[in-house]
Amino acid sequence: MLQFIIRRFISLIVTLWLIVTLTFFLMHAIPGSPFEKEGKGLSDEVAQNMMAYYNLDKPLLVQYGLYLEKLVQFDLGPSIANASDSVNKMIGRGFPVSFQLGIVSVLFAIVVGIALGIIAALRHNQVIDYVAMIIAVIGISVPSFVIATLLIKYLAVKWGLLPTATWGTWKHIIMPALALSFSPIAIIARLTRTNMLEVLTQEYIETARAKGLSPFQIIMKHALRNAVLPVVTLLGSLIANVLTGSFVIEKIFAIPGMGKFFVAGINNRDYSVIMGTTVFYSAFLILMMFVVDILYGIIDPRIKLSRKES
Repeated sequence: MLQFIIRRFISLIVTLWLIVTLTFFLMHAIPGSPFEKEGKGLSDEVAQNMMAYYNLDKPLLVQYGLYLEKLVQFDLGPSIANASDSVNKMIGRGFPVSFQLGIVSVLFAIVVGIALGIIAALRHNQVIDYVAMIIAVIGISVPSFVIATLLIKYLAVKWGLLPTATWGTWKHIIMPALALSFSPIAIIARLTRTNMLEVLTQEYIETARAKGLSPFQIIMKHALRNAVLPVVTLLGSLIANVLTGSFVIEKIFAIPGMGKFFVAGINNRDYSVIMGTTVFYSAFLILMMFVVDILYGIIDPRIKLSRKES
């Protein structure tokens, strides 16, 4: 297990380096500079001085080396659009909000999705099974921003149950969390239902029934543990989808999270902000995938053994 963790950690570092390198060169491949944007009103001399201040007048490989040097020191640099602010401070302000929204959405998706999947499997080919699958199809088909619009229309505007937008109290998190979690709920519910149906036909489940165990014990102690393994595998990409999808949702609900800085960075061609938010999110999501791999080995000892043997 230790060798597997070391190999995965090295893979994590290499993957992050590739993402940093690819993002850096793709971003600089776009013609122009942050100081040539129409409407900035900068003279050529001022623009050249600004380019020199941010090392953008140096050869591309030199800029890349300087960026990597700062990156290993966890310095993401100053914002080009707002020189008085740094990317580290922006992330420090925005990420806690995005993380709070993301973690609530993921937890809600896991709990509701697994519960729906179990109920649908236990009531296979009954009304509740069909209803759960209809919800799953709608969740997969309808984009999160459409769900967000419907929630605002009914829960906020028409019925006045929740605040329309902004951030502050627990009420502000309900609608964006629902909008973000609707699609993951559908995916988890379908996956759990399929695996539960397969697991419930296994011989060890019949043995558990023959021993006189209650249905609750059979489901929670024997069936669910094996049925939920594919869901654990899905967690890494699920977290990625929720967090990247939160950019649009944050914009719709005027949430002061990372999405605001990322979108502003693209609009202003703020290289530091674009690179900083991309690198930070990439590092966070790769780390989540790393944690999921370890959890997978803990939940299923067979995975751990097979990796040891390999």
